[in-house]
Amino acid sequence: MTIITAKGLATALLCLINGQTTLEPMKVQQIYTGCIAHAAYYLESNGEAAIFDPLREVQPYIDRAEAGGARITYVFETHFHADFVSGHLDLAKKTGATIVYGPTAKPGFPAHVASDGEPFKVGGATVKAIHTPGHTMESTCYLLIDENGKEHGLITGDTLFIGDVGRPDLAQHVIADLTEDKLAGHLFDSLRNKIMPLADDLVVYPNHGAGSACGKNMSKETTDTLGNQKRTNYALRPDMTKEEFKKELLTGLTAPPGYFPKNVLMNIQGYESLDTVMERGKRALDVSAFELVANEERPLVLDTRPAAVFAKGFIPNSVNIGLESNFAMWVGELIPDIKQAILLVTEPGKEEESIIRLSRVGYDNTIGYLKGGLEAWKTAGKEVDTVSRITAEEFAKRYQAQPLVFDVRKKSEYDSEHVVGAINVPLNRISQELAQFPKDKPFILHCAGGYRSMIAASILKQRGWDRFVDVEGGFGAIKSTDVKRTEYVCPTTML
Repeated sequence: MTIITAKGLATALLCLINGQTTLEPMKVQQIYTGCIAHAAYYLESNGEAAIFDPLREVQPYIDRAEAGGARITYVFETHFHADFVSGHLDLAKKTGATIVYGPTAKPGFPAHVASDGEPFKVGGATVKAIHTPGHTMESTCYLLIDENGKEHGLITGDTLFIGDVGRPDLAQHVIADLTEDKLAGHLFDSLRNKIMPLADDLVVYPNHGAGSACGKNMSKETTDTLGNQKRTNYALRPDMTKEEFKKELLTGLTAPPGYFPKNVLMNIQGYESLDTVMERGKRALDVSAFELVANEERPLVLDTRPAAVFAKGFIPNSVNIGLESNFAMWVGELIPDIKQAILLVTEPGKEEESIIRLSRVGYDNTIGYLKGGLEAWKTAGKEVDTVSRITAEEFAKRYQAQPLVFDVRKKSEYDSEHVVGAINVPLNRISQELAQFPKDKPFILHCAGGYRSMIAASILKQRGWDRFVDVEGGFGAIKSTDVKRTEYVCPTTML
């Protein structure tokens, strides 16, 4: 497998192209976007191409096809996605390609709804739709067959991941009757009757990898053989009963992010072209215009600079969600209204990237950005706020006086290991748990590495809290000191 690095995406797809397998003349390429743990696929054969589960920004796919001298004829969707807004509409409009969904799909726009087993020709290659309900009812895998009739790989969407399978509890947030128990039963049948009988040497091409909220136990690997998955994936054990499968699958599921159902509806019903979203968002506002829009339209001022930079100075009442980590996920978790008007403060040159990454999860109402960034704001003599940060060594000293400490990591991280006496308020629950944070006494915030705690700090500042400090480097730095911890030691993820 040839490893290729991809950096296109209207400035960048911000993704790695993790694998390319060539079966002359059929080519299959995985295009992996790490920040949302998403994989799209490019198939090319004899001058024709198909894209599977594209991201919102479609020009890189068009550029890829043009580079290969191919015409995009199909856009295949494995299901109505919940964790991102797909680029199927823009891609079809710009290329004339046909959008394809699996059986039972009812899209609100022109598309071909495939029958189970229906073949599609892409040059000399064949793409065979295999209906695999379970993650959602329309979920469909696509079997890739080369010009010689050899079955090469299976694009599995959210039906089968590497080390996991798709969670069956998302569709009920859109259609109440589709309970997780019903869907788990459908998924069991799909895996046993449709996928496990396929050849062991097939390459499994899933829609997500580790870090996605669409599963609970995904591997960092983004491809594997089906045979190895049959041996190692808990959900493919041949001796499992349906009830055992349901129990294992449903145990340990956390609540899905609140924006998931909204993304599903956008993917079903349609949405504005990204070109329109970009035109509206790329409005450079000088300080006076920015302040006027902020006061008159009451948008959210979203600062996408790194946490350490934000802490040293920011526009009062702005919220920090840095581009350097799981930006789109935290936007979706913490901004409840997907139609929220947003004004951006970014590092120079990061304006377009910020707008694109917002649009990936359906936040299309960016209405401009601060021209010249925070430096222009400060030069104009405008008020600037800060967040006080302390080192882990300073935390160790203060800890002796038994201060109030808040840990905003996930509950699973906290349960593995935490500072004795710390109160766990996971970041995605902060708006519901504000009453736990006192305004009349000081306290200390931390997460794993400083990214999430700065988001929390900005939200608290926006809501009127001021008597707190944040730990630079988070729990990872604290562990290097002699602060007493619980006896449960487990590696923590640095964000």
